[in-house]
Amino acid sequence: MPAPISEEQKSRDREALLDAAEALFYERGIQAVGMDDIRATAGIALKRIYGLFATKEELVVAVLQRRDRRWRGNLAAYVEQHEDPRERVLAVFDWLEQWFAAPDFRGCAWINAYGELGATSPAVLTEVRTHKRAFHDQIAGWVAAATEAPAEPLCLLAEGAIVTAAITGDTGAAQRAREASKSLMG
Repeated sequence: MPAPISEEQKSRDREALLDAAEALFYERGIQAVGMDDIRATAGIALKRIYGLFATKEELVVAVLQRRDRRWRGNLAAYVEQHEDPRERVLAVFDWLEQWFAAPDFRGCAWINAYGELGATSPAVLTEVRTHKRAFHDQIAGWVAAATEAPAEPLCLLAEGAIVTAAITGDTGAAQRAREASKSLMG
């Protein structure tokens, strides 16, 4: 009988699996990536993968949840370096521009997941909506500290810049959204 797998090994395997799945899903799309692709990239046996995540849908949700924590955490760390509340709001767009310029930028992982699975997977739809609500609330908090202007238009500018940059490859969408945000804040 093989030795039981330690909690530390389970944790390492889970992270390796999430790393592999996230990279593959983001680069190629969720439906285009099979579990064999993930197995080969992660170097983990399929039986072990299914021991960690019973379904591909569970794996997709876990990838989105982990990415949300990291993505919004990185955004907050960047924005909150600025002391001036107005500069914090504008820094959102500076951070987005840096993200858009990354060589592996493929747009919003949650919009991509919604486009592929939103109509057929309630779990993925819930995760996408959770992320979008959290992103909106994050921006709204910075906007409320900076101005009495409503947050919704600035949130829409951020979302629009993400979609525009993904589709056109134009990183300048972030700076145009930044300039429009200045006008909206008054």
